[in-house]
Amino acid sequence: MSKIAIIYFTQTGITGQIAEAIASGIEQQGNVKILSHRVQGKEIVEGRFVNPSLMEELAGCDAIIFGSPTYMGSVAAQFKAFADASSDSWCYQKWADKVAAGFTSGGALNGDQSCTLQYIQTLASQHGMIWLGLDQITNSGEQGLNRLGTQTGVVSQGSDGVVHPSDLATAEYLGKRVAKLVKKLNPKST
Repeated sequence: MSKIAIIYFTQTGITGQIAEAIASGIEQQGNVKILSHRVQGKEIVEGRFVNPSLMEELAGCDAIIFGSPTYMGSVAAQFKAFADASSDSWCYQKWADKVAAGFTSGGALNGDQSCTLQYIQTLASQHGMIWLGLDQITNSGEQGLNRLGTQTGVVSQGSDGVVHPSDLATAEYLGKRVAKLVKKLNPKST
């Protein structure tokens, strides 16, 4: 059975809703185990993310989908602490050749969310991962997928705890896309 991780931080719950939609898309592909982990403040000790069992679990995943709200043009400090702690995995190339994807949210239609996705994509590239973005033109299909037009990953915009339905549908689509690729790359694990 394939295993896909969703690692994210959320403060307002919007990024968490996107993570749930991605998980729903993965589940629709069947026969995939999902590891969903929300970065918690208690895991950050003196500025460093500390959760060795999670890091070990990530080494056994076929794909990792990363998510963070966009704060001041980049990932949240809590996600950055996780990313910095991944350097131990990088030293041993534990995430090399795994599929990677990303998602972010912001309060504005264009609050530099692409910068956040570029940071996450760079993190994945440093680990030797295979990045998977969207393949949907802006406002495509019945659900208006990719309404904000970012091909790198899911960009969502929400306010007052409400995520736009198109953004949730796009997140679900990304989950399906990652699961399909993982199954294609690992046919024996399905």
